[in-house]
Amino acid sequence: MQDISFTYPVWYLALCALAGLAVATLLYFRAPLSASRPLVAGMAVLRFLGYSLLAALLLAPLLRYIDTDRQEPIIVMAQDVSESVGLETDTVAYAEEWSQLRESLADRYRVVEYTFGSELRENGALTFQDKQTNLDAVLNEIGDVYGTQNLGAVILATDGIYNQGANPAYRDFALPAPVYTVGLGDTTRRRDLLVSRVFHNRIAYLDDQFSIQIDVRARNAAGETTRLSVSRVGEGGNAVLRNEQIAIENQDFFTTREVVLDADRPGVQRYRIAVTDIGNELTTANNQRDIFVDVLDARQRILILAEAPHPDIGALRQALVTGRNNEVEVAYAADFTGSAADFDLVILHHLPSVVNRVSPVLDVLRQEEVPTLFVTGPAMPAALANAAQDLLVFQGGGAQVDGNEVTGRLAPNFNAFTLSDDLLQAVPTYPPLSAPFGTFSVGPGAQVLFRQRIGRVDTEYPLLVVGESRGRRTGVLAASGLWQWRLFDYLEYGDHERFDELISQLTQYLTVQDDKRRFRVTTGENIFDENEPVRLDAELYNSSYELVNGPEATVVVTGADDREYNYTFSRTSNAYTLDAGTLPVGNYTYRARVSDGGEQLISDGRFSVQAVEVERYVLEADHGLLRQLSERYGGELLFPGQLSTIADRLDASGVAKPVLFETINTRSVLNLKGIFALLFLLFAAEWGLRRWSGNY
Repeated sequence: MQDISFTYPVWYLALCALAGLAVATLLYFRAPLSASRPLVAGMAVLRFLGYSLLAALLLAPLLRYIDTDRQEPIIVMAQDVSESVGLETDTVAYAEEWSQLRESLADRYRVVEYTFGSELRENGALTFQDKQTNLDAVLNEIGDVYGTQNLGAVILATDGIYNQGANPAYRDFALPAPVYTVGLGDTTRRRDLLVSRVFHNRIAYLDDQFSIQIDVRARNAAGETTRLSVSRVGEGGNAVLRNEQIAIENQDFFTTREVVLDADRPGVQRYRIAVTDIGNELTTANNQRDIFVDVLDARQRILILAEAPHPDIGALRQALVTGRNNEVEVAYAADFTGSAADFDLVILHHLPSVVNRVSPVLDVLRQEEVPTLFVTGPAMPAALANAAQDLLVFQGGGAQVDGNEVTGRLAPNFNAFTLSDDLLQAVPTYPPLSAPFGTFSVGPGAQVLFRQRIGRVDTEYPLLVVGESRGRRTGVLAASGLWQWRLFDYLEYGDHERFDELISQLTQYLTVQDDKRRFRVTTGENIFDENEPVRLDAELYNSSYELVNGPEATVVVTGADDREYNYTFSRTSNAYTLDAGTLPVGNYTYRARVSDGGEQLISDGRFSVQAVEVERYVLEADHGLLRQLSERYGGELLFPGQLSTIADRLDASGVAKPVLFETINTRSVLNLKGIFALLFLLFAAEWGLRRWSGNY
């Protein structure tokens, strides 16, 4: 439907006609032309029409018209393709029935098809192999995308079993249409024994113990007996670590057992929790579960090398052994025969001294870049201390028995590591330490943690400094008497937490090693799920330690069966990345290579892929949940064999109807090409007749 409106009163059109009439009269009737009367009248009419139309266009007429848009109803078909559906359904016959339903609906409606399980896919294949099910995600997606459109109906085919996301029974989805659920699977409670859940830490530390909590469930198996076993799965076979008999006492049986294992091997360890078959079970696939635990070898060997017995040594040792992964060894310079290179941290107490210069030890520490903490004393010779490190330079020292009594105060702008507020408030109240007489200055690369307060005078002399010294992380405490701080900590607060925190943070900072490799490959995690893509990231540094990614980088991933997977990294802006996809369950190692400037660089690592078997542990369909969803949204619960009736049910309900949208549009008549053509024809015709009649 179209009509014309004007921005000026309509009676202005009469003025336009009068204007056209006046122009035609003046031109053709004021001075008669040498032409026949009908020809003159025809030319006058053309001139009248042309000028009247041109004047009317000056009134800016608008053309108003209505567009009608027809939106067909949308039918969303969502099919559960998880393993639990595939195990309990004749998937071949059902897939054919589902396909016929889609074709019958497509003749009358706009059909959108989804498959869902561990993830939501549009037009996905009916493979029934997904390892998890998320009902909440698919309903939420349909509501978000189609809730404001002409949604005619939702057809949700599933067994009602979900193991990801929230319970859809307690969610309010934006679905303004009936939900027809198709109940798949079997609701019969059949005889079954299963390891329902396993709780464990993904990480444990070498030589520690960790616990595994195992939930065992049985149905319709009263009076039976099973054996629970925990085994380590390795390349050499399975080693049984624990065995336990379990008596099934009733028809709906549940028990929780806790097993404590020793983390006696580093690396990712695979453990299998299994119960023996009781016969006539629904399935035995859920009688075992595999878990992976990453056992970290985080032990640190720490050497306290002292000139002579001193209370500080005991205080330091007690603070260090509170860290369960610290192995602390105490030795004296005169008797030490080991190698300092065998330790992750060496604490030199009152060394080097005039009597024990420990030059061989200092040489090894320097050559092997072993982190070192120097604890000086009043008798520390300044020359020897300055030669051993360059973070703290002082003049003085010597053979004093007593030194300056100094307390600590926090230096501003320290950021090497963080200390708690409780510790920072406690340090100024600690008893004074004994520092050498002399002047102190900070060397390059040093950060001052505490400065000296002598009596009531705040000095700029450093008390405790940390930083890089000759290629290794180093700390220097310019005083002795730490044992008093530990005792005061207990006397004042009833524990040693603040003192132990100081030593722990200090040693942790010193023992952290910078990664100086030019080629590094990392994984976001050491353990991947079997339905999760394995991703590796790589960085290449040139000789100036600038990130580059010019050369091609490759990696070989090797599984437990020695099967090799060869990949080439993709380049990002200045690094490399690799999506290796999903891999079979097991332990893997990788070796990445890149050639930079003729130098072959290699980076090794490991990771594991663990099974996701939650779909196999609950096979009883929950049609009650589906019925609840259908009733809430005005649909019905149907079953395989009834899918062909859905189209008729939709027609009978009358809810899936087209929607007509009318849009009113306006546009200026001046934009119509036909108006220009009409004006051109009127004036061209008049001009042609005048030429033909000889009147120029």
